[in-house]
Amino acid sequence: MTSVSMPFDAAYISDPYTSVELLRKGAAVHQVTSPDGQPLWLVTGYAAARDALADPRLSLDRRNSGGGYSGFNLPPALDRNLLNMDPPAHTRVRGLVAQAFTPRRVEQLSGGIERTAEDLLGELDGGGTADLMSGYAAVLPIIVICDLLGVPSGDRHDFRAWTNTLIIPKPGDDPRKAMGEMLAFLVGLIAAKRARPGDDLISALIQARDGDDRIHEDELISLVFLVLWAGYETTVDLIGNGLLAILTNPEVRDGLLAGRHTAADVIEELLRFDGPAILSIRRFPVEDVEIGGTTIPAGDTVMISLAAANRDPSRFENPGTVIPDRRDRGHLAFGHGIHHCLGAHLARAEGAIGIGTVLRRYPDMQLAVAASPGGDVTDRLPDEAGESPRVR
Repeated sequence: MTSVSMPFDAAYISDPYTSVELLRKGAAVHQVTSPDGQPLWLVTGYAAARDALADPRLSLDRRNSGGGYSGFNLPPALDRNLLNMDPPAHTRVRGLVAQAFTPRRVEQLSGGIERTAEDLLGELDGGGTADLMSGYAAVLPIIVICDLLGVPSGDRHDFRAWTNTLIIPKPGDDPRKAMGEMLAFLVGLIAAKRARPGDDLISALIQARDGDDRIHEDELISLVFLVLWAGYETTVDLIGNGLLAILTNPEVRDGLLAGRHTAADVIEELLRFDGPAILSIRRFPVEDVEIGGTTIPAGDTVMISLAAANRDPSRFENPGTVIPDRRDRGHLAFGHGIHHCLGAHLARAEGAIGIGTVLRRYPDMQLAVAASPGGDVTDRLPDEAGESPRVR
């Protein structure tokens, strides 16, 4: 174990791999400084990370925190979500929504995702350059997840604006106001669905809530919030990071277009190489726990560096290279264990369709500006949300 200062600043967010590579070489676990200045334990080695993600002694329930970093401070009506739950509550609530994200259900959604992708790209045609983040990668996921949930099309722009304010606030933004408006919107939406149910996920969850009281009202609101949030942000990052990786690795693009690589293989490798999340959700040991040879006291904050684990050379050969047909699979981009990402199948489908549609339509496209050594795109004008191709 080593103790280091890690500020989680813009440079780290833009290129986390350089920082964590140096940490991982020293040990599997490190004591670092959280975004709000609190100490936390960062797990960087693949084996230790995989074990920690599935360890039931590491609680997601913030009530088990000893007072260190505990993540977002959400209103109570949004805080009773799967990212703050342990079994048995986690098992009960997850079971209610899991049926909406099965491989079979995702396959049924694929045709609609393809049509949406084509329509969005059609709106970008006609110019020499296009911002694929603001006009495509940040729009496709919100349409897909809102269609699944039954969010009216007229409300989707507001949700995207609220989410962007919470993730990457610009000067003048008010995250507390955005959170309050989002909560009010969700309460109103659920009330509207309760009055006039439809063929959508929210209506189905309301039926479960009102039918046999298997889910509390706050849990229902929090679950809708989490599905909207995660279904939007994760897939935006997967498509954006994936397109950037492909455009800076032309041999991968050529292999995909020529059929030497499958879309499924490319997506799995892109998830490992530069996945949508660089860190896991925070966890709190309910007892003293040994991770990677380091004893972590009960109540301390633990975070797992997915970026470090997915590029650990002890697990992956040439981890800094995109190799679609690699045999050493097993990335942790969607986590591991009972908290494995609920929407992983949908994210994979959206990534494969979203990236594949762009490449088929524009097989010769190039980056409009140069990519920096860390993989970011330099000299890019921000869109109205302040996003970049590497927003996480």
